[in-house]
Amino acid sequence: MGDYNQFIQQIKSLLHLDLDLYKEAQMKRRLTSFRERKGYTSFHQLYTAMENDFTLQSEFLDRVTINVSEFFRNYKRWEILETKILPNILEHKSQINVWSAACSTGEEPYTLAIILANFLPLHSISILATDIDAKVIEKAKIGRYSEHSLKEVPTQIKNENFTKINSNEYEVNQNLKKIIQFRDQDLFQSSYHQEFDLIVCRNVLIYFTEEAKQRLYCKFNRALKKDGILFVGSTEQIFQPQNYGFTTEDTFFYRKISSPFT
Repeated sequence: MGDYNQFIQQIKSLLHLDLDLYKEAQMKRRLTSFRERKGYTSFHQLYTAMENDFTLQSEFLDRVTINVSEFFRNYKRWEILETKILPNILEHKSQINVWSAACSTGEEPYTLAIILANFLPLHSISILATDIDAKVIEKAKIGRYSEHSLKEVPTQIKNENFTKINSNEYEVNQNLKKIIQFRDQDLFQSSYHQEFDLIVCRNVLIYFTEEAKQRLYCKFNRALKKDGILFVGSTEQIFQPQNYGFTTEDTFFYRKISSPFT
């Protein structure tokens, strides 16, 4: 077994993280860069150093995960959500349950909260936000962001939902924080019961193998209510969504119509 392949198996045992689910070329390039930056000449050396070094393990997880996010990222897609998708979801509902999967540092679930508050009172909105990286979840809970992260946020929305902390930092208002439950969980290891009206998983599926993506499509289907919507990123179109129990509602939006196995 090669040095890298053995490392993958060791990491799976140590951190319960299955790197085989990620596209190999991208992941190997990223981890080789990390290994070299840390001064190790082999993955065996890196693993030996990581075994009892929790700081190094945390840095490793930061490198594996893709924590790039901002509010209202790909703004036009959020407009479709607000003007077309949500009115259909909420036509016969007085509350909504949403899952922001792979939420990174929290910009996405807070964006969802801001939009949903235009439709429902906050006590009728429930958002679960999950990510494999516990460090970014802690940052998301704090809810402080730079001016750059808010570059797509209209001024009025910024004034209504954020408090300026200093010249380059804003904090999400407490009323929005209260409706989001942040949790560090692995997309593949965790199970979710069928209760979501909307699942948002954007800009992470592109890093997974085809087999891994198919597993996630089926997991998302099972977690959605009938006619619930899956919202994916702008480079993550699902081909043959019917194979996973979905139909295309709009570009990058998929509605559950059946179980993926029927």
